[in-house]
Amino acid sequence: MSEKPAGRLVYECVKCGAKVTVDELELRGGGVKCTFCGYRVLKKIRPPVVKRVAAK
Repeated sequence: MSEKPAGRLVYECVKCGAKVTVDELELRGGGVKCTFCGYRVLKKIRPPVVKRVAAK
């Protein structure tokens, strides 16, 4: 599967590890379901941004 588009939410299937975009979920009726294996548990992928906090 291709990389995630900028500004779009991408979910990852817990069972098979496939990456599913919100657009793909909406095309299939808006339900939460993996488009590859049909598993219903998806987790949101966090952006690779590291927050820096000043320690005092």
